[in-house]
Amino acid sequence: MARLLVVDDDPTVREVASDYLRRAGHDVVAAADGETALRAARARPPAAAVLDVMLPGIDGHELCRWLRRDQPALPVVMLSALGEEEDRVRGLITGADDYVVKPFSPRELVLRVQAVLRRAGEAPSGPLVDGDLTVDPRSRRATRAGRDLGLTVREFDLLAHLLRHPGAVHSREDLLRQVWGWDFGDLSTVTVHVRRVRAKVEDDPAAPRRLVTVWGVGYRWDAG
Repeated sequence: MARLLVVDDDPTVREVASDYLRRAGHDVVAAADGETALRAARARPPAAAVLDVMLPGIDGHELCRWLRRDQPALPVVMLSALGEEEDRVRGLITGADDYVVKPFSPRELVLRVQAVLRRAGEAPSGPLVDGDLTVDPRSRRATRAGRDLGLTVREFDLLAHLLRHPGAVHSREDLLRQVWGWDFGDLSTVTVHVRRVRAKVEDDPAAPRRLVTVWGVGYRWDAG
């Protein structure tokens, strides 16, 4: 059982999401606005959060940033009626690990939440090292030249997966399945996370030398 934070100003959505997550065995704390959610999270830190984007006061994107200041590795699933790719990308850039568009299937939401919880709690291996880059699954910490990279849960999982398979080419579909645990989903999720990881591990993200694109196929990690 995991403690979850569900934040949505629509009482029906909040109630349905909370009810289905409780039926799945989780301890759910629900809030209607960002301020209440922050107080609840600081009183008892959640294992994951489900956040509506269009919240009164502090919106979902800002709330995600505030929650991540207290819990940098907190898994976050965003909810929104905004279904355009630009809106989904903005949510992922904010640091969300997943993005579910309203109206949504409550059972799908449960599966998405369980997927981010599973990835965050997988049994760790020993440190992965490539030059000045060290990724330690046990401590969930990634550093470059001794400096903490501040990765989100999914960014960390993606980087660790790539480091475990240097030289292998991964399609976006493969990464979605192997890193996210999804057999289907929006492939732009992978694209955004690759872009964010590059910004943290490359000297020049516009001309990557580690996380390279294999045009028409996918991505490859070139060990130093």
